[in-house]
Amino acid sequence: MEQTIPIKTLAELPPYQARALGAKRALRFEGRDTSFAEFDRHTAQVANGLMELGLKRGDRIAYLGRNSDWYFELLFGAIRAGIVLSPIGWRLADPEILFILENSQAKALFVEHEFLRPAITDTLPATVTTLIAMDKHASKHERFDAWRDRQSNTAPDFSFEPDDVAVQIYTSGTTGRPKGAMLTHRNFIRMRELLAAQGSESSKYYPDDIALQAMPVSHVGGTSTGVWALYHGISSVVARQFDPDDVLGFIRDEGVNSFFLVPAALQRIARDPRAQTTDFSRLRFIIYGGSPMPRELLAECMKVFKCGFLQGYGMTETCATIVQLPPEDHVLDDNPRLRSAGKALPGVEIAIRGDDGAPLPAGTVGEIVIRSPGNMVGYWNDPEATAKTIDPDGWLHSGDAGYLDDDGYLFIVDRVKDMIVSGGENIYPAEVENAIYGHPDVSEVVVIGVPSDRWGEEVKAMVVAKPGADPKAESIIDWAKKHIASFKAPKSVDFIAALPKSGAGKVLRREVRDPFWKGRDRKVN
Repeated sequence: MEQTIPIKTLAELPPYQARALGAKRALRFEGRDTSFAEFDRHTAQVANGLMELGLKRGDRIAYLGRNSDWYFELLFGAIRAGIVLSPIGWRLADPEILFILENSQAKALFVEHEFLRPAITDTLPATVTTLIAMDKHASKHERFDAWRDRQSNTAPDFSFEPDDVAVQIYTSGTTGRPKGAMLTHRNFIRMRELLAAQGSESSKYYPDDIALQAMPVSHVGGTSTGVWALYHGISSVVARQFDPDDVLGFIRDEGVNSFFLVPAALQRIARDPRAQTTDFSRLRFIIYGGSPMPRELLAECMKVFKCGFLQGYGMTETCATIVQLPPEDHVLDDNPRLRSAGKALPGVEIAIRGDDGAPLPAGTVGEIVIRSPGNMVGYWNDPEATAKTIDPDGWLHSGDAGYLDDDGYLFIVDRVKDMIVSGGENIYPAEVENAIYGHPDVSEVVVIGVPSDRWGEEVKAMVVAKPGADPKAESIIDWAKKHIASFKAPKSVDFIAALPKSGAGKVLRREVRDPFWKGRDRKVN
């Protein structure tokens, strides 16, 4: 099978694969199959439907729901109309969802019925003039398939440029407000070409490959793996959400032989008793990322799955993977490379910079900066944040601290921006602190990430209570969950008399955090 195809934009992908593959199954979702030819027709219909709603090129729409085959039809339909889709994490709290809808200036919301709750529908931004239901459940709103099937399947006659924005994915920000990373057609296609350029067996795809799409489509990992399976013309099984029982069933019954998951998810599958009786012989490779995998867990997973493993390092702003640790480096001895994230893909530049911005030599820890064809064009309507992230020479500042060895392997040791990665989810302390500060019994709070065997890291709040108050941890956790997604809320709360501060009055977060990481050689888990 071709490892690259002659297209310049994602808008060309559905018709190209329809001509090449026709009746071959592209997507399977809960018993519903869609061929590549049907995918082409459906995405053309979606494009026409969006234009019938009065949307124009450059307009934004939003998707709120779990994974679905219809999500990918909506994504590519929007792309073919020149309209930009922003998927919204279904686990977010209502205020976070409403912020993204307002910030993106979405003119239509495609939403799973479960999220058609008054807290959202009664307070929608004025820009949202259309709601369409994204599943089969009864709703007063028109259902996606009925809306789609009313449209012509003659694709709009538009031309696009590789640097046009294809999708806008929101990522948490250090100020507690998410930012919309604008990813282009070129970002997706060039990164696929660079992966294929490696020429390694692990970068190849075969006609009988079946991929599993289980990561949330609101994350770049979920959307990009679905896009890339369609790009390579292989079938995908779409899981509504991650569930160990479902994943084992897809491997057993559907022939799934490749997937991308975060370490916390792999741990749950590997430790499920049914894994001991599941035939994993069809698995070719498992790609993991989102956070490092402890050596002990990797050894456990390699023993259970008995297949190749690849680690991917990247971020929303780089259109996913830019650094990869291949199967041949997954050797469970004293191999130091196993502690690394791998080497940069062909065409990707990685450098380490000091506090003054100067390049640092091999073995010296500094901020990881990236120049890559996957680098976003910027944050939506936020030139200040864009300028802070991408410098005039095109280097994207990751916020991660690490070093390169003499062979070009990247080792990540800490985070410059204090970000917490829990179960593959990026969580910024400021976001959680803002949610807790309004609690009537809280005087001060600092939020840190602490090691967790299950999640990699867990969110912990260190709280100074108001004089005379006697707050309980459960009360603070419940309060936070009213304002932010449950997965961002603290898993634990410690009460202390005072927070350590600098002479300027700034909380010394590292002094609070360091004791929990004592004895570990890196401050990410």
